[in-house]
Amino acid sequence: MSFLIDLQERSRLVDEALDKYLPSSEAYPQLIHEAMRYSIFAGGKRLRPVLALAAAEAVGGSAERAMPVACALELIHTYSLVHDDLPAMDNDDFRRGRPTSHKVYGEAMAILVGDALLTLAFELTAKAGETVAPELANRVTLEIARASGSCGLIGGQVVDTLSENKSIDGKVLEYIHRHKTGALFKAAVRSGAIISNASHEQLEALTVYASQMGLAFQIKDDLLDIEGDETIIGKPVGSDIKNQKSTYPSVYGLEKAREMAFSAAAEANEALKIFGSKGEFLRSIMHFIIHRDH
Repeated sequence: MSFLIDLQERSRLVDEALDKYLPSSEAYPQLIHEAMRYSIFAGGKRLRPVLALAAAEAVGGSAERAMPVACALELIHTYSLVHDDLPAMDNDDFRRGRPTSHKVYGEAMAILVGDALLTLAFELTAKAGETVAPELANRVTLEIARASGSCGLIGGQVVDTLSENKSIDGKVLEYIHRHKTGALFKAAVRSGAIISNASHEQLEALTVYASQMGLAFQIKDDLLDIEGDETIIGKPVGSDIKNQKSTYPSVYGLEKAREMAFSAAAEANEALKIFGSKGEFLRSIMHFIIHRDH
């Protein structure tokens, strides 16, 4: 089975699980549930939940048991996008080729959608304790909470917001991206491994993989914002320039940024050596990320 077919199949399983976990659009109050589903099922590669499932399998665990945790990560990722698109943040009208949540449902509802998705995510991590040892579910909940909070994703967003219209150095830029984007990637990989009772050595190797993979992903994102095709990306290119945001290409230049992305990818793959063939799907994800066009 080719990687893309395998990725699509895993994404389909994640979508089926998300459909099960999310309240029905007919459940009262219907508007919030319809809006939650609008954002969750707006497309996307489902990389974070797929990474969690792949990490679980790499350490000998079960994708089925890791699924609630995987879906929790997608809920948090989507909540962050809904809030990031708001006029007070990036003020984006389109996401994945469709109008953003606040353009369809209004700003107040978009804020509440994000709040609801984040809350549901932690309900799912709590439910994971029904099928695995409760202490593993507790460790995962702590892992994801730390990655999502003011010392993780939110912290990255804060520094990103405060850095708009300012010239920043590479150290601040790396902080932004390792937290705003990288923290949730790392949490996804580590959570899939933790819920599957990974050894210390396995967890350390996957942490290096996730950290470098997240960095490569963000640099590639920055490059696509300059060089991408908006009909493929699903949103206008040049939004970083419009919002006067510092990026890897703006700080280091296009060629250096590309070199940094490939270097991070190589380090990520090196960390997977201890897994042998069980790490092949994770290697394929890294290859996909660094060569993607959207």
